[in-house]
Amino acid sequence: MPKGVAKMNAQQSSLCVNGVDTAVLGKTVGAIKEDPGLGACKFRVHNTWAGSTRNSSSVLDFYGAKQEMKHTRTFVMNADEPPMLAGQDAGANPVEYLLHALASCMTTSMVAHAAVRGIRIEELSSELEGDIDLRGFLGLSAGVPKGFTNIRVTFAVKCAAEDMKKLRSLAEFSPVYSTLTSGTKVDFDIVAK
Repeated sequence: MPKGVAKMNAQQSSLCVNGVDTAVLGKTVGAIKEDPGLGACKFRVHNTWAGSTRNSSSVLDFYGAKQEMKHTRTFVMNADEPPMLAGQDAGANPVEYLLHALASCMTTSMVAHAAVRGIRIEELSSELEGDIDLRGFLGLSAGVPKGFTNIRVTFAVKCAAEDMKKLRSLAEFSPVYSTLTSGTKVDFDIVAK
């Protein structure tokens, strides 16, 4: 390997912490500090019913950095219900996707924020469990909430002992965590096709 390439690879690896390119993240943070309008984003999902309790969501484009952008490919998420709810179990159900969204967003937030602070994480996994009483969803009791009443998240992390306490506050930067714990306004409409 030529010396120039080896030196460049060594520089690149020093910019990566937890697999996160901190130089790229730093440029993004710097640009948004300079122009806060660059931070305004709109993420989108297009969902289509596929019969019975099945449906499919696709993700292709979003708005960020003051422009329309596209992912490198379309992402598809198939959802269904288990047989006890008249489904064919052809995909995770929507509340399981919500748990996945929470887990993945908290993980990403923790890892990225740790990276820019120089905190190295060797291993990270999580277990999530949420409580739902189906009487609410099925309309059997007006006094029972339709959604989760409690979600428990446990992270197992391998890192320096002195960094363990810091990781909790870093995971709380998660937009999904914030949305679930603070609530958000949801506007919806039904229109003729």
